[in-house]
Amino acid sequence: MEATRIWNPPNPYLTEHRELLGESQPVDLEVYEDTSQSILSHNDSPDISFRWSVNPYRGCFHACLYCMSGGTPIAMTDGRIKPLADIRVGDEVYGAVLRGRYRYFVKTHVLAHWSVIKPAYRITLEDGTQLITSADHRFLTQRGWKHVIGAEQGRTVRPHLTLANELLGTGQFETPPEKDDEYQRGYLCGMIRGDGLLGTYNYDGRRRASDTLHQFRLALIDLEALRRSQQYLSAFEIQTREFLFQKAAVGYQPVYAIRTSARLQVEGVRQLVQWPMNASVNWRKGFLAGIFDAEGSYSYGILRISNTDVTIIQCVTDSLHQFGFDCVVEKQQRAKPVYTVRLQGGLVEHLRFLHSVDPAITRKMNIEGQAIKNRARLRVASIENLGLSLPMFDMTTGTGNFIANGVVSHNCYARPTHEYFGLGAGSDFERKIFVKRNAPELLEKAFRRKSWMGERVVFSGVTDCYQPLEAAWKLTRGCLEVCLNFRNPAAIITKSILIRRDIDLLKQLAQEASVTVSISIPFLDEEVARAVEPGAPTIARRFETIALLAEAGVPVGIGVAPIIPGLNDRDIPGLLREAKRYGAKFAFRTLLRLPGSVREVFFHRMREKFPDRAGHIESLIRGVRGGRLYDSRFGHRHEGTGPYWEAIDQAWELWTRRFGFNDDLPERPSAFRRPPEAGSQLEFHWQ
Repeated sequence: MEATRIWNPPNPYLTEHRELLGESQPVDLEVYEDTSQSILSHNDSPDISFRWSVNPYRGCFHACLYCMSGGTPIAMTDGRIKPLADIRVGDEVYGAVLRGRYRYFVKTHVLAHWSVIKPAYRITLEDGTQLITSADHRFLTQRGWKHVIGAEQGRTVRPHLTLANELLGTGQFETPPEKDDEYQRGYLCGMIRGDGLLGTYNYDGRRRASDTLHQFRLALIDLEALRRSQQYLSAFEIQTREFLFQKAAVGYQPVYAIRTSARLQVEGVRQLVQWPMNASVNWRKGFLAGIFDAEGSYSYGILRISNTDVTIIQCVTDSLHQFGFDCVVEKQQRAKPVYTVRLQGGLVEHLRFLHSVDPAITRKMNIEGQAIKNRARLRVASIENLGLSLPMFDMTTGTGNFIANGVVSHNCYARPTHEYFGLGAGSDFERKIFVKRNAPELLEKAFRRKSWMGERVVFSGVTDCYQPLEAAWKLTRGCLEVCLNFRNPAAIITKSILIRRDIDLLKQLAQEASVTVSISIPFLDEEVARAVEPGAPTIARRFETIALLAEAGVPVGIGVAPIIPGLNDRDIPGLLREAKRYGAKFAFRTLLRLPGSVREVFFHRMREKFPDRAGHIESLIRGVRGGRLYDSRFGHRHEGTGPYWEAIDQAWELWTRRFGFNDDLPERPSAFRRPPEAGSQLEFHWQ
């Protein structure tokens, strides 16, 4: 591998920018370990035809051409909220994915977390939600992703928030309660009255060691609530003993309990759970948390609390009304009437309830799978420049987004991700490669999850999976072996001829599961190709790779990506003709994308390699992007507009039809299966 000279645009995630004086010095490739504990990245953009990608490497030796306040509350999957500054790699948070017309909450892991100092802006929404953020951060609106600050023209042109925009989400998160003595008393009252045993029994004349028995017992499946109750009792000097109340059985979980039979201790419990004369705000919050843990449920978007005691039901409704919740009471006539309080208002009110009272039982606070389709008033009311710089934080998640104070917030992709690690999006991206050495093990772990349904995974969804490093590390081959073992469909996009090494594996995968390979060849002119993608193999060797894959029976196609108006759009007929001659069965194309710092890297290269054409290329790119250099809206990122793009599009349709591309690609049902784990004594015969 040849050394490369350093050049990077200013990193927006660093507090200082350093300008190089004189000519840059050549430097060698550097390899870093990526220790994140996930391998599958989720995509919810309709611009891309796949949902899942596998990325063993970050950065690309082929050299082809966002932040918020630390106090921002983030939605965690345990039902609670956590300040953004306190988030750590590996934490599980909620993200959002697009399915059909709506976005749905899903659980995802934090892959990276960083901090910088940047000028601060305050966004205020119609419902009072406030977000302290940088100008570069992006939020999801009813019109797609938008930066906080932008412009309609000039160097800072980009989609940005206006007062006409409405953000997607549920609205600001409620502040968790202060768990003082009053809250603890209320919690114990709700929990013990709802699900505890508390009594004194007289056995005069029955020849017992003691004629009077005092008993307190609380038995629960959920240890979170049981141990919170035990902790709160201990704070009031009431000591209990934990024991196994009921062993686990088929279809039943074990039940644990706490108890005491000491007279003074039982009397102390009885005093704690008495109804107060004037219930305080914190007592009512604790009571609602306790009775919800004891007798509440939350499933299929319905939050309810049930009991047979009319006094308990009355206290529940009174407390809900005091906090402005709307609820209805339903009566079921049984041997003893059962009353159910159902909280109305949908997900917005359910989250407000869960955050403001803070129950203990995590499983009862799960919102995964719920759609973001509420009537929260999230129209932008104002955007203010605070006139000072503050510490800002951001993170990367598996879904590419997270829920920040009730709204969907964005994180990034490809070259810009290097900036999150204090590196550059230019030559640093090309010479400082991150390696995920346990990628095959992480992929197998992901496939063994019950939630995994055998969907197609795409290799090189971010950077080329056949880096030159792959020759030694063999991480991509290891991941493909996992796909074969599980018969999971796969697709590969690459420029590298190193894929030839794995033709034997790809042939077997094509026969037993499903695999497609797209060889990226965007240029016919070798001189142009060397200028734009200096580390990639020659055009001729890439066409030879198509022939070798086709001969082995592996479905293979050509990717004319990216199309750069004024540079390679006239190559389309010749590229498709050659691809057909070498055995390609399908073809795809995408328009050049220039998000964030990528545009600076691109135009730096254009001015350096094509000084006489750089201005014309920029003009044509703006012509197919409605006057801009990039359009981040879903449905627009890979497509253009205007007469020039229409001519490109028509040429593409004409030549793909003439050469018969994309005609005979029948969809194969997934053959996914889970083989026994290594060391398992079970034996199966797989059909």
